[in-house]
Amino acid sequence: MKKGILLNSQISAVVADMGHWDTLGIGDLGMPVPKGTKKIDLSVKMGTPDLITVLKTTLSELQIQRVFLASEMKTENPKQLAAITEAVGDVKIEFIPQMELQDKVANTKAFVRTGEASHYSNVILESGVTF
Repeated sequence: MKKGILLNSQISAVVADMGHWDTLGIGDLGMPVPKGTKKIDLSVKMGTPDLITVLKTTLSELQIQRVFLASEMKTENPKQLAAITEAVGDVKIEFIPQMELQDKVANTKAFVRTGEASHYSNVILESGVTF
């Protein structure tokens, strides 16, 4: 059995396959996932699991160098922004319009759909290197 915090086999496989500059999306249950983009659906019910739990667990195994968030989050969901900022630490956050964030999902290795049900709760993580 895998020893570690991230136990979901689909997310673990994506993380293991990521190289420098690759991206992984994690978001709310309303985010449209383009056809052809791998969707890992963790949603059980509205609110479960929440974005922050999935984000922190994923970050336990994924080295990141940049995070993309919707600029609308600053005004529409500052509580979630504070939680994401705390979770990613000193990693650079780049704010882009929500529509641009949605377009970037098409180029991610996968999109992890959570049960999160708060506005603009979507992040794209850009993989870094550990050396």
